[in-house]
Amino acid sequence: MTQKQMILVTGATGTVGRQAVAELRARGHAVRALTRDAAKADFPADVEVVEGDLTEPDSLIPALEGVTGIHLITFGGAYFAPLETGPRILELAHAAGVRRVTVLHGGGPSLLEDAVRADDGVDWTVLMPVEFMANALEWADGIVASGEVREPFVGRLSAMVHEGDIGAVAAVALTEEGHGGQEYVITGPEVLTVSDKVAAIADARGRGIALVELTEEQAVAQWRAAGHPEDVIGFLTEAYGNTPEVGRTVVDTVEKVTGRPSRTFAQWAAEHADAFTA
Repeated sequence: MTQKQMILVTGATGTVGRQAVAELRARGHAVRALTRDAAKADFPADVEVVEGDLTEPDSLIPALEGVTGIHLITFGGAYFAPLETGPRILELAHAAGVRRVTVLHGGGPSLLEDAVRADDGVDWTVLMPVEFMANALEWADGIVASGEVREPFVGRLSAMVHEGDIGAVAAVALTEEGHGGQEYVITGPEVLTVSDKVAAIADARGRGIALVELTEEQAVAQWRAAGHPEDVIGFLTEAYGNTPEVGRTVVDTVEKVTGRPSRTFAQWAAEHADAFTA
């Protein structure tokens, strides 16, 4: 059992941030959750919620007091712009005595991540998860409304990862020795097609789901109608139509780091069955 530590989680209300908070609590550590709006945080009473903004690093000074580890994201502000404040954040972290830092890789180059990697004064770990299982929640409205999923490239392969497993890897790296200077690709335990995912959700909710395959042109029109900007549409088209090998290759990072197997999509679907049920 590791000694109880105080860990600051930034992006604490996000998909991975909430999981990191939950895992740290489960492991007996004190957690300080950073958010821009504490009133909307909705955490258990033993989580200390503090307000701050990564785009204004000095707002983190009170939050860093007594902290031994910090989980960072690479974007911030109201419009999720890439952070340019990494050097100042790290300066403040050093002053506060922070020893370990995890960074959630944002899928591309990042000034904050670059600053962390160049810092030899902390044990840093870069977390590089593939597709989140939580992305399947994008299908919930269509499944509830019409019992169908409308997607392109339905044969595409994904080693998608349970967001709880990302949080678990972060929690270990932030509180235990041996993870400094590491870049961890994080996947689930299996490679799935869209059909596999839809079948798992159908089993979890106890009702069939129709899978409608869209052409690329139809998908682009659907994404535009949903308000996605062109750069996001370009990313989705490339990622789905030509998934890189890293996104469709299972690795055992979760088990090596946490000591337990990564969770399956069937488990995730069972946990979220209510979201797909009218």
